[in-house]
Amino acid sequence: MAATDGTPAPDHRVRDAYPPLLETAWRYRVDQVRPEDLPMTAARALADGIDTPALCELAGFSRRADPRDIRDTFERALEELAIVLPDRPTARRYALRRLAARCAAGEVELAEVASDEWSDLVVETAEERAFLELLPPCACCVAYTVGLDEATWAARLRVAARALVARATVGPTF
Repeated sequence: MAATDGTPAPDHRVRDAYPPLLETAWRYRVDQVRPEDLPMTAARALADGIDTPALCELAGFSRRADPRDIRDTFERALEELAIVLPDRPTARRYALRRLAARCAAGEVELAEVASDEWSDLVVETAEERAFLELLPPCACCVAYTVGLDEATWAARLRVAARALVARATVGPTF
């Protein structure tokens, strides 16, 4: 379950028992995991045999606990498990790949991919670039910004998404 970007592989306890914890760490880095969901993630990890003091503490938090306390404890749990949070740019590239996977599976609506949040993303592969070039800044602008009608755009987006997903270059691997 080593990350494909050269990040050190986490302790075998996580790799063998609870891969979703590593996935959560990558998503957490780019604010795709709400703090109030982290205690349940910790509880599931404990149920699957992962056990550290901070993980136990995190599992005991209520959903209404102070988000700062939840974040601090989650990060401490990751440290105890030797899971290194990726840098934000790398985690954003992984988030782009996750979005591509959802697009390839037909799980994403136009309004969800239409966003300017990716405008400053530094891409490193041709597949990332091809997918990113098809993401309009807003849902009403597909024809204007991408130069395609919606049906053609959706088909090309799925093709680009599949190509990006097929070439996993960043993020945790299981």
